[in-house]
Amino acid sequence: MNLALWIVTGLLAALALFSGATKVFLSKSKLDEQTDWTEGASTGFVRTLGGLEILAAAGLILPAALDIAPVMVPVTAVCWVLLMIGGMVTHARHGHYKNVALCFALLAVAAFIAWGRFGLEPFTG
Repeated sequence: MNLALWIVTGLLAALALFSGATKVFLSKSKLDEQTDWTEGASTGFVRTLGGLEILAAAGLILPAALDIAPVMVPVTAVCWVLLMIGGMVTHARHGHYKNVALCFALLAVAAFIAWGRFGLEPFTG
């Protein structure tokens, strides 16, 4: 189970890093061309969201890898669940139901990580 948790955590962290970097480093006009949910959002909001996603990527991997406060891994996973709830609401408002399903799938992955690291295979004894 520990290996499965590491694999899903690594995949979620990679996705969070990519998604966050896109929001932080692409211009707002480029993001507006790719999706319409950013059109009504301020540049600061989109950049902040991207920063949170980059921090989530770090929070999913680094605490356990460096053995510094590894309890932050499942805490970060819970925070990702909350972020995905917001994503589901936002995409549902814009009628992007495939993105709602994607957010739900990522929510389920994060919930699995939180459940696994809080209960089944915690990093600390």
